[in-house]
Amino acid sequence: MSAYSIPAEALAALGKANVPDALRSDRHLIYSSPATLAFNSPGANGFGVKRAGLCVPGSVMLLVSPGCCGRNTTLESVRDGYRDRFYFLLQDSTDIVTGRHLKKITDAVCRIAETAKPSCVMVCITCVDALLGTDMQAVCDEASAKAGLPVVPCYMYALTREQKLPPMASVRRSVYSMLEKQPRKGNEMNILGHFAPLVDDCELYELLKGAGIRVIREISRCASFDEYKQMSRANFNLVLHPESVYAAEDMKKNLGIPYIQMTRVYRPEKIDTQYRLLAQALGIDFDTGEYRAACERAAGDFRKKRGSLRIAVGECLNADPFELSLFLIGQGHRVPVIFGTVGEANFPYINALAKVSPQTRVFSNLSPTMMTFDPAEYPVELALGDDAGYYYDDAPCVPFRDETQPFGFAGVRLLLERMDAALEVTR
Repeated sequence: MSAYSIPAEALAALGKANVPDALRSDRHLIYSSPATLAFNSPGANGFGVKRAGLCVPGSVMLLVSPGCCGRNTTLESVRDGYRDRFYFLLQDSTDIVTGRHLKKITDAVCRIAETAKPSCVMVCITCVDALLGTDMQAVCDEASAKAGLPVVPCYMYALTREQKLPPMASVRRSVYSMLEKQPRKGNEMNILGHFAPLVDDCELYELLKGAGIRVIREISRCASFDEYKQMSRANFNLVLHPESVYAAEDMKKNLGIPYIQMTRVYRPEKIDTQYRLLAQALGIDFDTGEYRAACERAAGDFRKKRGSLRIAVGECLNADPFELSLFLIGQGHRVPVIFGTVGEANFPYINALAKVSPQTRVFSNLSPTMMTFDPAEYPVELALGDDAGYYYDDAPCVPFRDETQPFGFAGVRLLLERMDAALEVTR
């Protein structure tokens, strides 16, 4: 059986309401390809629920779970800075049947508070308590009252991955839920979205500061719990990841902080448009000419140096694979294959792709047929993303999946630098 794929033109013609089941993660059991290994478990890779819950400065986590769910947390504990931040309350079969473990949580939190003296305790629970119907918020409220510090639930429910509030959106709500309302400052704002900061040279910082914003806070740059609490003074939130919208809505409702949403894109004209719309929303002006010119100059220099490349684009990278493909095609490169999961958010890019590269093949990282993928059928000179690099193991690969996040024109320049470096190594 050949690996399942569909041309961009045919996929666009089907429409977003008729996406083939092979490209949808909610329609079948999925093959654990490099992509699905990354997102199949909400606690498995990078900033999963467990590590994300510890973004709050000074926090520790109590993992309440069967032993099988707790084992992979020991891998997280070997990371620098996490060794002493995980605690375990393991459930046996009687706990799972009777729910008696719920009576142990408050005692465990009190002991942690006395010995570790954290700023707060994040209680991470698994699908077991989802199936039991546990009201973990009530349990955490009781523990908080007795321990005398904030106690917040984090839900590592893989069962909710396809629902309205998936695990990584839920944990984003959790990490901002301890903020308390206070007077807002007109020259302060927050960037929400990722659990690591934007790249230091991102022009967004300079544009905002040039417009009078003196304090820009990201949770990943907060050095203390007190600094984290000052995020509630922001005049507005800038949301850079759709899974942070739920947290932003909570902050709007509870703290009175409005938010503006932007999307990470790589086409320079679209980046410029987003900055213009942001400036309009804030009632200010941005001068992006210098940044855009540097970005387009870098793209032109790369094209001149490397020529027209055939590039495979995967989804295991800091980009939407379909939008990124539009950027590459716009620069004169060819994208024979894309590995990606199709959803409503990226379908506008697929429609655009169908017009400029109708025969680009869209492969599903979810399909077991990918075991038979033959890279010789669609040769490329470069692979972008861990998954594309897996399928094209003989081609130079740019994972482009650093925790520090690329954004804006700076993100485009960084990608081009990494692409050039990967090709230089293979010369």
